[in-house]
Amino acid sequence: MKTLHFDCFAGISGDMTLGALVDLGLDPELLRQELDKLGIPGWQLHFHRDQRGGISGTRGVVALSPQEEPSFHEDHHHGEHHHEAHRSWKDIRQLIVHSRISDGAKKRAMAIFSRIAEAEAQVHGLPVDEVSFHEVGALDSIIDIVGAAIGLDMLKPDRITCGEIELGGGTVTCAHGILPVPAPATLILVQGLPVKTGGFNKEMTTPTGAAILAASVDEAVQSGCFIEIKTSYGIGTRKMDKPNVLRLSWREEGPSQTAAPEPSGDQPWKTEELMVIEANIDDMSGEALGFLMERLFAAGALDVTYSPCMMKKSRPGTLVSVLSSLAGLDSLRRTLFQSSTTIGFRETRVRRLSLERAETQEQGAFGEVTRKTVFFEGKPLRSKIEYEDRARIARDQGISLESVERLIEGRETL
Repeated sequence: MKTLHFDCFAGISGDMTLGALVDLGLDPELLRQELDKLGIPGWQLHFHRDQRGGISGTRGVVALSPQEEPSFHEDHHHGEHHHEAHRSWKDIRQLIVHSRISDGAKKRAMAIFSRIAEAEAQVHGLPVDEVSFHEVGALDSIIDIVGAAIGLDMLKPDRITCGEIELGGGTVTCAHGILPVPAPATLILVQGLPVKTGGFNKEMTTPTGAAILAASVDEAVQSGCFIEIKTSYGIGTRKMDKPNVLRLSWREEGPSQTAAPEPSGDQPWKTEELMVIEANIDDMSGEALGFLMERLFAAGALDVTYSPCMMKKSRPGTLVSVLSSLAGLDSLRRTLFQSSTTIGFRETRVRRLSLERAETQEQGAFGEVTRKTVFFEGKPLRSKIEYEDRARIARDQGISLESVERLIEGRETL
């Protein structure tokens, strides 16, 4: 099992995460190309070699155009300088949903921002959809978060782990004033993860960094048996008596008690052991169920489906089925109990077999589109153009989705 491990002995921030991902082997040019699909101007993303405390690694820097330059500068966010942007969770959600980044990156970016929105809502006593982001609503933070989501989607680890997270100490200056470290939102975001404070007299884990971990980590580990494959370092801005770096590792782990058994023979598909969580619900509206599905995906669900069912006293109800990795169960359990009316659910271990798939970019008469191809025994089995691209062309041309497919394949002309 190929594991991506976050070693946050000096904390974590958005720019350090991007630097560590590129240092691990992520192609920076491909990352920039994917970020361009957000459709927002005013930024550039640079990477260069740097050192902290004698440790060499990669530093990621988001440079903003003059009109996007911050109105104030702090050094408490590992050099992440933010202006006082007030973008709502709804605005950022629409930006991500309507972008042309891959589905996997969209899902992960939505999960990260959703965690931040929920934490801010809890801190300020507001409904989630009324939350306005300050520092994390700034353009450089959006690039950091969506860039991290794209990078993790490109690397496609089997699972993501982390060790103890250094939060830092002292105070931090933010849009709400001077606060002790960790900031309130950061403390909420790292709930359930192992943390420590006091190793540094500065804020070492930013809300952005904490949210990346909260939405991505499958399991927190303190020790284990593994083969270290590759180690990288994301360089922070500060020059301190201790190295201001984030360590990221590729690890190969042996089978565990929860790992799926290896299929016999050389099978042309991937086999995974997963869990299905099911609940029968008869007292939630369609709107509430739609919101529940959004929350479940943000909490890490691999799939969510609803089916009609008949419940006791002849009441029509909904069977909620959630597919989860074995490592991500607790987050989904909490979401079901907190965001639905169920008082209990069933869990069944299942085995999923899936084919290899890949995404490629194609340039045509209607602009760039993403094609998804499924492979069987190393050969293309079938392919299709991404729905969002087909829908965009259909809206622009005033035609059906089926006509778009025929146009792209050259079987029909306008």
